[in-house]
Amino acid sequence: MNDPRLRARYGLKYNPFDPEIPTEDLWTAPGFDLFAGRVEALTRSGGFGMLTGAVGTGKSKAFQALAGRLAAISDLVVGVMERPQSSPSDFYRELGRVFAVDLTPANRYGGFRALRDRWESHLQTHLRHPVLLVDEAQEMPTACLSELRLLGSTRFDSRYLLTVVLAGDPRLPERFRTRELQPLGSRIRTRLVLQPLEKAQLRELLEHLLDRAGNPGLVTEPLKDVLIKHSAGNPRVLCNLCADLLSAAVEQDLPRLDDELFLKLFGRAGAA
Repeated sequence: MNDPRLRARYGLKYNPFDPEIPTEDLWTAPGFDLFAGRVEALTRSGGFGMLTGAVGTGKSKAFQALAGRLAAISDLVVGVMERPQSSPSDFYRELGRVFAVDLTPANRYGGFRALRDRWESHLQTHLRHPVLLVDEAQEMPTACLSELRLLGSTRFDSRYLLTVVLAGDPRLPERFRTRELQPLGSRIRTRLVLQPLEKAQLRELLEHLLDRAGNPGLVTEPLKDVLIKHSAGNPRVLCNLCADLLSAAVEQDLPRLDDELFLKLFGRAGAA
């Protein structure tokens, strides 16, 4: 990310096409601000939110931006589940680590009570529900998703103790149509579905990345048109193409990225 050649040759603070972009410099998709505002409201009432989209449409970056926005709220505990595919025993182990609760996985009922007591105590002290973020939630076992639903509510499901935001590809909402997970699917209170971007939105994304990295003129206007055309509405494809071009430009000591470099790198078959 901090290749000194990028700073010396192009005046870049970092590689704008690298996945490791500072949270404050992320571009967010249409609808994100409304969704993030609703999730912030959920931290006062609790419940479930869901972020979905096809591969490469920006779910992980939107989730990163959401995590940064929530982290800026004082006295709000935000935990991230790193291994959603865990078995129920490992699921409890990770929840204990995330929320600093000493659990014995063999005593699942004890873990159930200890987590709920911790969330209840935090809610009474800070008036905000702890937040759990689960990326790649389509990989989560049905038993763990059901356990999460039961863990996070009390008083006959009339009071939430936890705010949970699930993110995943289109398989995730499909799972909530099954009989086992319909009870959880019906409790999702806010949703954002990321769609392929329009050409104008892809251009906005590209120019945003270049501007935040420190060199708005790094990519020529004709090349922007070529890249947007070849990205098929997918931000990941756009960034991968740009990353390859930037790497080639560094090796060849070129002053900028242009359509001639695109032809050299990908050939006329790729350009077509």
